[in-house]
Amino acid sequence: MIDPDYPNVILAFVYQDFEIKISRDRWQGQNIYTAWVDYSLGSAVAVPCAVTTKLAIRNAKRWVDQRIVDQRIVDQRIQDIT
Repeated sequence: MIDPDYPNVILAFVYQDFEIKISRDRWQGQNIYTAWVDYSLGSAVAVPCAVTTKLAIRNAKRWVDQRIVDQRIVDQRIQDIT
């Protein structure tokens, strides 16, 4: 039987209406961190691998900020068309 690997969430917080979850795992004897992001359209892995929680958080916030900028650009282009 398959043994699923569930994320070990060690920290969760809301940033700009996105819920960021930091999980920890081990790879080759070292802790690695992943940032998952939940938002209105679904979930995504914002940071697949970071060596510290600080880097995972920083890069997850950058990921969120970029998605917000991208969405504003799309919204503006749609507005320009109509």
